Amino acid sequence: MKNMKILLLLIMIYEVDGQTLPTSQYQNPKTKTESDKNNVNDMMTKPGKYHLENFVKNLPSNSKNADCETMHRQEKCFLTTILNLTNKSQTYSFIGLEMAVFTMDRTHKPVWISAPNVPGQTKSIQTLVPAEIFQNVSQAQMNVGVVTYMSDQQFNPKNVSIMSKIIRIEVNGRVIANLTDPLKIYFPVNNYTNQSNLQYVYSCQYFDETGETGNDTWRTDGCNTTQLSDEIVECSCDHMTPFAVLLVEVGNNNIDASQWEILSYISYVGCSLSTLFSASAILSFILNKNVRTEVSSSIHVSLSAALFLLNSSFMLSEWVASLSMNGLCVFIAVTIHYSLLSSFTWMAIEAMHLYLLLARVFNIYIKYYMVKLSLIGWGVPAAVVGSLLSLQSHYSFYGNKEIKLSSSNLTNAFCWITEPLILYGVNLSYVSVVFLFNTVVLITVSRQIFKLKQVDSKNKFKSLKDAITVLGLMCLLGSSWGLVFLGSGYTNYPVLYLFCISNTLQGFFIFQWTCMTARPEKKKSTHVKSLSTDNSTTEKNKAIENT
Repeated sequence: MKNMKILLLLIMIYEVDGQTLPTSQYQNPKTKTESDKNNVNDMMTKPGKYHLENFVKNLPSNSKNADCETMHRQEKCFLTTILNLTNKSQTYSFIGLEMAVFTMDRTHKPVWISAPNVPGQTKSIQTLVPAEIFQNVSQAQMNVGVVTYMSDQQFNPKNVSIMSKIIRIEVNGRVIANLTDPLKIYFPVNNYTNQSNLQYVYSCQYFDETGETGNDTWRTDGCNTTQLSDEIVECSCDHMTPFAVLLVEVGNNNIDASQWEILSYISYVGCSLSTLFSASAILSFILNKNVRTEVSSSIHVSLSAALFLLNSSFMLSEWVASLSMNGLCVFIAVTIHYSLLSSFTWMAIEAMHLYLLLARVFNIYIKYYMVKLSLIGWGVPAAVVGSLLSLQSHYSFYGNKEIKLSSSNLTNAFCWITEPLILYGVNLSYVSVVFLFNTVVLITVSRQIFKLKQVDSKNKFKSLKDAITVLGLMCLLGSSWGLVFLGSGYTNYPVLYLFCISNTLQGFFIFQWTCMTARPEKKKSTHVKSLSTDNSTTEKNKAIENT
């Protein structure tokens, strides 16, 4: 009687057909096991309808599940309703999809299930469902629904290349995730002709329709890809959602998986050291009253604070991305972006202050000087990031970002900027302006140092001291970040290694610089007002050294 209810409902509202599922499309768990994997090609020869309409709004409220009103996808709600009302294996034909419902028996072995075919489909998609989803559940929760879509229109908001039919796998009243034994799907894929110099690979992906990111999108986390032949791709996934095989570009800037692992270790070690020593610099500044009176020291510790925030949040990025908590991932991505821009702003302030010291030789008293610098150093990045964050509900700028690793089917997820236009338009412009300004100041200061060397040529250790001074200034002004321009557009491993080592250790280097240039307490002055207006060689030398 229950089954008749849903059939009448579907016929009246959606003009669908209901028929008993052919035995050829459902394999009893006792007759099919994982050992049949070798017969996948032979199983994909059964004939099996085009584009899904938003039909769920017409569904009578008394036939909906209690949770339907809160589900992000109304379509998912309707399919769950069908699963709940079906008490035997059954197929349903809609305008844009075919749905097969399987009433399963309890089993301890994987189960082969064929996805229903749509018109024009010559090969069936085969699925190997793990036995663990049938354990410790009631009989009413053992229904499995498999949907094959005729069109990819609703799943293609960003015009990606979908190379297979899209299927959805649902179970009654449960969300299946973090499977110990993966769900395996064998997709027949469309052949393609590559007429460009770019390299492409098949990628098993699922359609994330949770609504947490604001925009539905295709993702790869939890899925592995194995190309069995030119026509068949095996997808192994640890959850149940809409799945398909996409064609993705393997660009020249993709990083090899083994190189990524090494670079990650280097980055984490460097960031850990920088975090520790940046914290030490901040603590020393707080405890030392004499140091707090110097403007240069205040600027140094502000840069150390920005680097401390950058390195500590960066180390949390991959771990938070693995938690599948979008709100927390957005927070980490925003923190990284803000601290990165703050670091560059304080590097620019270091350069400006150094120039004023060099040009005016300590005569740089400005009312509320440090307050104004702080407003710039922390306020400008806050304005940029705040503007982007205000649009987060409409455009998902921050969140989980994935990178495809070359020479493998692996991907790596981390919390960062997801929109390339923002990543390159905002960050690259910001970095370019700061890098150009700091480079000009560094060249100016270096020329002054060389002039001082000519005047004080009797000092044997002057050359070494000058070299250390220039290196220290390069660290303060972030010159090593310029390596990003050398590795743009392609993968250059020597540049990547230099970039990781030099920039992740920047906090450590700055701490060493501040320790080396710290004047003995008895020589420190408690004021920075107009100590001299004489542009003598000696005072210029002191101005450079005391930065």
